[in-house]
Amino acid sequence: MLPTPEKNPVATNDSHRVVTQSPQASWIAWFKKLVSPDVIAPIVVGILAILVWEIFVQVTKMPPYLLPGPFLVLQTLMSDWNELFPSLMITLQITLAAFVTAVVSGLLVAILFTQNKWIERSFFPYAVILQTTPIVAIAPLIIIWMRNNTFAALVVCAWIVAFFPIVSNTTLGLNSVDHNLSNVFQLYQASRWQTLLYLRLPSALPYFLGGLRISGGLALIGAVVAEFVAGTGGARSGIAYQILMASYNLQIPRMFAALLMTTSLGVVIFVGLTVLSDFLLHNWHESAVKREN
Repeated sequence: MLPTPEKNPVATNDSHRVVTQSPQASWIAWFKKLVSPDVIAPIVVGILAILVWEIFVQVTKMPPYLLPGPFLVLQTLMSDWNELFPSLMITLQITLAAFVTAVVSGLLVAILFTQNKWIERSFFPYAVILQTTPIVAIAPLIIIWMRNNTFAALVVCAWIVAFFPIVSNTTLGLNSVDHNLSNVFQLYQASRWQTLLYLRLPSALPYFLGGLRISGGLALIGAVVAEFVAGTGGARSGIAYQILMASYNLQIPRMFAALLMTTSLGVVIFVGLTVLSDFLLHNWHESAVKREN
């Protein structure tokens, strides 16, 4: 009779051991990310570009109303911060409202498209038409139609720009389910909603998050373009109105400062959505899993 092997308590404990990371190790990991080439390289390129810009302006004696230097732009940004920042917050409110609306409506429309091929074939071309229609051409009409609510009109204009990437990417993801997994769900007689909840939506998550990163920047662009068309002033004016007024008055450093704030906001939106994507995908999807090699 063969002796039964003894259980290894160490192995048993190791299999159920919860690995916790100390605060010191967490700080070291964050520091390594901050000094990684992915972070250092863009910073170095940006600093070199700013230095070349400043040297070019100083050497050529370029007047500020044609091309201000970066240090003059930063100085103007600090001096006019109290006027520019509230306008940027108005634009941010429009952007967030349009982005959230685009995410919710785009996800629901994409789910509807994948429920029936005839629905997708019938209505998807109109989503393409909505995307290819120049927002500058239809923004005045939207503002006229909604003249009693300018904020809502600007949100609609920004939503039109941000809507299509969500629909397109999510529809592609919902239609890209592994057929082997789909067959398993059919074998176990899963309902349509169970298949959607436990198979289609998780499979489409990387595509959906990719659409979010595109849509976030487009929502900001749509908001700025709509503000240009609307030309609204006063206390509820967005950053685009500040850019227009600065250009009309030849306050080019102020215009560059407002452009810098708008660009920085777009970068923050993209980085935030990228961090969200990595957080949701880093444990299982190949696009975000870190490999040792």
